Amino acid sequence: MDFELSDDQATIRRAVAELAAKFDDQYWLEKDAAHEFPSEFYQAFADGGWLGITIPEEYGGHGFGITEAALLLEEVSASGAGMNGASSMHLSIFGMHPVIVHGSEEMKRENLPRIVNGDLHVCFGVTEPGAGLDTTRITTFARRDGSDYVVNGRKVWISKAMESEKVLLLTRTTRFEDVAKKTDGLTLFLTDLDRDHVDIRPIRKMGRNAVSSNELFIDDLRVPGAHRVGEEGQGFRYILDGLNPERMLVAAEALGLGRAALRRAVRYGNERVVFGRPIGMNQGLQFCAPTPASTRRTGHCRRMGGWGTPRSTTSRATSARRGC
Repeated sequence: MDFELSDDQATIRRAVAELAAKFDDQYWLEKDAAHEFPSEFYQAFADGGWLGITIPEEYGGHGFGITEAALLLEEVSASGAGMNGASSMHLSIFGMHPVIVHGSEEMKRENLPRIVNGDLHVCFGVTEPGAGLDTTRITTFARRDGSDYVVNGRKVWISKAMESEKVLLLTRTTRFEDVAKKTDGLTLFLTDLDRDHVDIRPIRKMGRNAVSSNELFIDDLRVPGAHRVGEEGQGFRYILDGLNPERMLVAAEALGLGRAALRRAVRYGNERVVFGRPIGMNQGLQFCAPTPASTRRTGHCRRMGGWGTPRSTTSRATSARRGC
């Protein structure tokens, strides 16, 4: 099996690196210090068509898969943009996949072209203070009211909520204690982030401050039935189409961040002179330098983890773990 990059993938990698390089360390330093969203960076990638890399062509995108998305976000992170740059577009790149797979045609035509052109920001409303990683234990509840739903609850660590017009919101429509299977009774919505009914509070944190993390306090948010993604009670299954690939994208971003750190470390090791010679000549520092073989191995594992058809929505994560 060949895990080398295709010509298209190699072109994607080069083009993304070239575009991301236009935003230097000073740009990211200023954005992070000011807690300011990198709008210019985000729009540059929208104008280049990159936000639509995995969105189907009929909605203005390119229709590529997880491997191409991972290459894009790795190069963004490796440019020095790090998690500030990657997190600004992370949800746009693959987080909307539950809508692509399970949303109504009207929902897709209304929202996906706006994702592609950068006009629409969407945040991912899943995590809750009392549930953490145990998604089945969320308590945010959507109560039926005629053809609508009325939502009450709380979400936490919601990236980009301050900039977002809409939220991909996971709720319970049947309480945990009333379901036969704990993954039942969860319903997914793509709906407006109505500030009259959603109080957004930024969380103070150390690092990645160009992209905010937030708490959402949701009080009587009215959600039209047309904003429901797929069937009522099937939201857990739908959300996995966004969460599973997200894990691979975060891994690619971390790999890119490691490349950026290594590049800077090597440069500093060559520039910093102590006792008449660069510190990079010291054996203890050379132990830390990767060999060409280990670098190739890392790239192989990355591609193996995201391997699939160009429009694949899954990857062979288990095989990747065994191979790496």
